[in-house]
Amino acid sequence: MNARTTNPSTEAAQAWMARLMAPDCTASERALFEDWLAESPENIAAFLELERVNALTAELASDEMVRAAARAARRAPAAPMRRWRVWVPSAAAAVLVVAVAMLHWRQPVDVPAVEHYVTTLGEQRDVTLADGTKLRLDTASVLTTRFDSDARVVELNRGRAQFTVGDDPRPFLVHAGAGTVRDIGTTFQVSHRGDVVDVGLLEGRVDVSTAKAGSSTLAPGEQVTVQADGRIGAKAPLDVAMARAWPQGDLVFQQRRLDELLSEMNRYSSRQIRLADPALGELRVSGVFHAGDQEALVAVLERGWPLRAVRSSDDEIVLHARD
Repeated sequence: MNARTTNPSTEAAQAWMARLMAPDCTASERALFEDWLAESPENIAAFLELERVNALTAELASDEMVRAAARAARRAPAAPMRRWRVWVPSAAAAVLVVAVAMLHWRQPVDVPAVEHYVTTLGEQRDVTLADGTKLRLDTASVLTTRFDSDARVVELNRGRAQFTVGDDPRPFLVHAGAGTVRDIGTTFQVSHRGDVVDVGLLEGRVDVSTAKAGSSTLAPGEQVTVQADGRIGAKAPLDVAMARAWPQGDLVFQQRRLDELLSEMNRYSSRQIRLADPALGELRVSGVFHAGDQEALVAVLERGWPLRAVRSSDDEIVLHARD
């Protein structure tokens, strides 16, 4: 008889599920889980299937009729020893038949519909959620949605996303870091990088809140930053041109520091652009650049600024001051 083989993604998903449910699971472990999800579509599919099975198991375990059938099987009179080996499988089979029948007969409970979305380095992705919400996911982002009859909840674990929220009476909430964004029919963007979360509003209205600082309501063209400790910064003008450009794959800079531009461009490519001298980061740069096109950016910088590029390896370009 052939030994049963298990998909490595399935085994890993089972291990992650057990760890995430443990009371001592740490933030660093959750971050490693997000990295594991981002490694391959097979990992995402395996974890989603495990969540589906767990939801069905929880539904079945809470069913009173199934529990009553199990109690009845346990209370059945003991059979003679010579028949014991026959009775045990029969009782188990009876409970299983009742359980399967109940899954088809009873009305389903309100189990949240959970979806995971991941983009790799340099990838941007458009998604339309079940409620009609249009989602633009930026490079290297991880996002989870949990929709039930009461609310539409999104967890932005890492990266950046733009939301154009669908018309639905249920509340639409985005959790990122220490902050929660509550939508009121609008288009907004959320960026979660490290411990800091930035929220910018393009249309409509949103409330940004934390347990520590209360809430702040944004008007179109405003943005706020949420710190890791729950502090919400003062409202500031949103760079609308840049906010509207990145979902189209472009980065717009108006008199921004060179080191800021490189940091943003490097997010989209495995080929990194470095500065030979950190002081060069103070140079001010304006322009429209296609995200991830490192060679085009270097060519523009060499023509318009006192810089020269040295390609030190296939994965690195170093900018020096031009003599």
